[in-house]
Amino acid sequence: MGYLQFGRHSVKQIIRFKDAVNDSVVVNPLLYASQGLRYNRKLQVILTTDIDKLGKAGETVKVAPGYFRNHLMPKLLAVPNIDKFAYLLTEQRKIYQPIEEVKQEDVVLVTESKEDMMKEFEKAALRLDKAKLVLRRLIDVQKAKARESKDDPLEIRIPVSKKALVAEVARQLCVNITPDNLHLPSPLSTIGEYEVPLRLPRSIPLPEGKLNWTLKVKIRSK
Repeated sequence: MGYLQFGRHSVKQIIRFKDAVNDSVVVNPLLYASQGLRYNRKLQVILTTDIDKLGKAGETVKVAPGYFRNHLMPKLLAVPNIDKFAYLLTEQRKIYQPIEEVKQEDVVLVTESKEDMMKEFEKAALRLDKAKLVLRRLIDVQKAKARESKDDPLEIRIPVSKKALVAEVARQLCVNITPDNLHLPSPLSTIGEYEVPLRLPRSIPLPEGKLNWTLKVKIRSK
């Protein structure tokens, strides 16, 4: 009992004597443990994946035993630093890592020549001239009933403007034009078929037998 009672006091005396006599004396960590101090011991582990603020895959780092046991090991983020695991990781990297990395080539911007652009314009013009836009619109019922004869054209609720035609050309024909390319003094307001003149550059040659470019439009009732 005497040894147990004065054991901690005797350890303190030994440490004080060590500090006073020679600072170079190595003291066993168990002496610090007996005073309630913690001796930090770290493990060397091999990371299997990149972890922020810790290291990259394949590197050997030191971590606390509890961190490795509770976090890294259950998620297979790291393995103990022994020859067996080091060999397995090396072979795995050989299998899954590409032999040669693909070199990123410089992106070269290819500009179209004037001849190529003119060919594209000509194709678009021919597409507009040969195609027919079909639009479905609601008729104005009140005006339809008020017609003097059945031969009179049916008026639609919302007239078709230039912007509406431009949108339909882009949707149906996949050709981008502007409202200035259409010669339409007033919106199309009745059911029927129309030929809307097109204003295209004179450099685009017209097909044989045609005097100007036109866009065929057919408005049907819903």
